[in-house]
Amino acid sequence: MSARPGNSALFEQLAADGITHMFGNPGTVEQGFLDLADGSPLTYVLALHESVALAMADGYARASQRPAVVQLHSGVGLGNGIGMLYQALRGGSPLVALVGEAGLAYDAMDAQMACDLVTMARPVTKYATRVVDPASLLRVLRRAVKIAMTPPRGPVAVVLPADVMEQHTLETALPTTVPALPTRPGSEQIRQAAKLLTEGERRLILIGDGVAASGAQAELRAVAELLGARVWGVNSSEVNFDTTHPLFAGNLPHMSGTDSARAVAGADSVLIVGTYLFPEVFPHRTSPFQQDVRSVHIDADPYEIAKNFPVDLPLAADPRLTLKALADELTRHTPDTAAATTRPTPAAAAAAGAGAGSRAGAGAGGMMGRFAAELAAQAPGGLTVFDEALTASPALTAQLPPRLPGTYFQTRGGSLGVGIPGALGIKLARPKDHVVGFSGDGGSMYTIQALWTAARYGIDAKFVICNNRRYKLLDLNIEEYWRARSIPRHAYPDAFDLSRPDIRFAELAGSLGVEGTRVEHPGQIEAAVTRMLTHDGPYLIDLITT
Repeated sequence: MSARPGNSALFEQLAADGITHMFGNPGTVEQGFLDLADGSPLTYVLALHESVALAMADGYARASQRPAVVQLHSGVGLGNGIGMLYQALRGGSPLVALVGEAGLAYDAMDAQMACDLVTMARPVTKYATRVVDPASLLRVLRRAVKIAMTPPRGPVAVVLPADVMEQHTLETALPTTVPALPTRPGSEQIRQAAKLLTEGERRLILIGDGVAASGAQAELRAVAELLGARVWGVNSSEVNFDTTHPLFAGNLPHMSGTDSARAVAGADSVLIVGTYLFPEVFPHRTSPFQQDVRSVHIDADPYEIAKNFPVDLPLAADPRLTLKALADELTRHTPDTAAATTRPTPAAAAAAGAGAGSRAGAGAGGMMGRFAAELAAQAPGGLTVFDEALTASPALTAQLPPRLPGTYFQTRGGSLGVGIPGALGIKLARPKDHVVGFSGDGGSMYTIQALWTAARYGIDAKFVICNNRRYKLLDLNIEEYWRARSIPRHAYPDAFDLSRPDIRFAELAGSLGVEGTRVEHPGQIEAAVTRMLTHDGPYLIDLITT
């Protein structure tokens, strides 16, 4: 291999790894390699804010199950993207963030924009490093891709000093080696798991996105049916279990540990797969399980197993292989398990019933329910939904229930603004899919400039802003706060109001190059959905839900 600048070798390495897109927002210290981007096979996707670039990359990685590369500009760009990197870390998205900086020669100068970028990135990444030797640039890039893609997946950050990138390297660009981890427990552990789970009569399964990451949906269903166990989504933002299945109880809220405690009350055998317990903002600090509960925890990430509460049988292994072995073991003891048509605990049944009722009610009426019903009626094959409109989700999923893996993605990690750019990333990863992104009016304003990127590149995704003119989720959360503290109900804080002045999303979209319309009355819904689905290019509906 002949010597060439690191700036050139960077694109060779990305090509060797089959990476076709780089999402980013440019800066001066990255100009050396960005100057070569137009002549490379890679497509540079320009975003007008780093959070947009990262959220697009996150959607791309989730839909493609491939690494997604993001270019960030020094401490300013990294700082702007911290929230989205946190979301990628919580969700296990394999992002590779390339963070530019002025150079090693300027370390002692404490100059403009100087900061310790590796230390800054560490809390929100799986791995963070800095290239300090041009002869190891490609080695470090391969290591970053390997770490990002090795279960448990997650984002990594590589700091690229400009003066290192300008120096020549003789390294050869080679495809990254990603180790396979097809681990499953031994036969004795599988037998022990089956014994623990069948000893109880009130069985429960708690699941998260580790199921989807492993491709274990079919195996999970088999185990649930053999156990007759109710299934609750915990840290679940993808299709981990068919939500129309009679054993599906719903998704637990992520605010208060009280909700989880109600769902698990009375369960005497619990299987936990692909999640930690429990991911609320205000979790219980004592175990919500009854004292004699039998528990089995399966996860590819040992850190998440028994992180907060002890379990009887911790299994750090691939969920798909482990569930397959568990299903086989349970099948061998069909006489013992077939009669175990587990009924949910009274508390869990009440919670599930209330959830189902709210979903049905929301889907039956109101602007959001009617819109979702019309979209379901007109939906083409290959429809994929990105759902960030959390308070509108019950109405949406009542009409378009998540059933097939890879067709539904929800926000995760608590970051706002992922709906529009997340849908764009999915569409770029799967151009044949019909992609619709749902966002709230509040959340969409975090990354509304993503519409400009949609227009610039003609990304044919569709967007629905569920506009209730409020931070509605905060209304619901503060009501819970009042109830828990016996505070009389009163007016919501004015800070939750978004009605003054009214945000005209269709007009705003038009100014960014995306056509759209406002829907204020039920009679406008059918034509608006038809227009959105048949429009060539990105399109936005401002759906007034109040």
